[in-house]
Amino acid sequence: MHVETRQAIDPQTAAGFGTDLLRAEFLIQRLFEPGEIKLTYTHLDRLIVGGAMPVAAPLELSPIKPTGTPAFLDRREMVAVNIGGPGKIAAGSESFALAHRDMLYLGMGSGPVSFASDAAANPAKFYLLSAPAHHAYDARLIRIGDAKRLDLGAQATSNERSIYQFVHPDVMQTCQLVVGMTVLAPGSVWNTMPCHVHDRRSEAYLYFGLPEGQRVFHFMGEPSETRHLVVADEEAILSPGWSIHSGAGTSNYTFIWAMAGDNVDYKDVDMVAMDELR
Repeated sequence: MHVETRQAIDPQTAAGFGTDLLRAEFLIQRLFEPGEIKLTYTHLDRLIVGGAMPVAAPLELSPIKPTGTPAFLDRREMVAVNIGGPGKIAAGSESFALAHRDMLYLGMGSGPVSFASDAAANPAKFYLLSAPAHHAYDARLIRIGDAKRLDLGAQATSNERSIYQFVHPDVMQTCQLVVGMTVLAPGSVWNTMPCHVHDRRSEAYLYFGLPEGQRVFHFMGEPSETRHLVVADEEAILSPGWSIHSGAGTSNYTFIWAMAGDNVDYKDVDMVAMDELR
């Protein structure tokens, strides 16, 4: 298991970064490596973002030094999203089968946790998100057909999309995590525009479902000092509370958004008018 730590970066410092530094601090690449668990521990609301790709043998989620606890979920909750082939997650005495685009929530104290694929030729890819927790909620498997779906946008504005709310107050209780998936319709490329910030919560984006050779241009930074990162398929972005988080692709795509912080109010955002962007 490989663990990397990222520090929190203030907006004034980020404004002076060139492309290489921006990518080093905010872009997470190579999340899914065969037979490995890869984790990024970030000081943005203590989020952990990672990927587990079991192949021939199960992978166990071991304790890590940054959390300082005997087990990974002793004081944390976690969401795993399968963006690969069918697989299973074992947590304590329970086992959960996840198809493509299913999500599993595991509460504080769940464990031990391990990941497995049904077939090595078509391995599961579990996208992992974890945040500190103060209460133990029951584990819950939410299939994409059971998520709350919102259809928004229009083809005329290139942002026709379906939002699937999985780990969300309208669906279930959590301590901090709010997680969902947005699927853009063919011909649509924009997400979250007009954009917003929410200084009370940090966020992570995983972009996937991009055809070979296509990219997403992810926009970040303060509204008056924007920057962009070019993101490939199955790469993730860390988004501080002070930063906008919007994107446009060279084709349609899917992304998983996850938030942690002071509240779980999905609508608690500070909108940014188009004429404020620079």
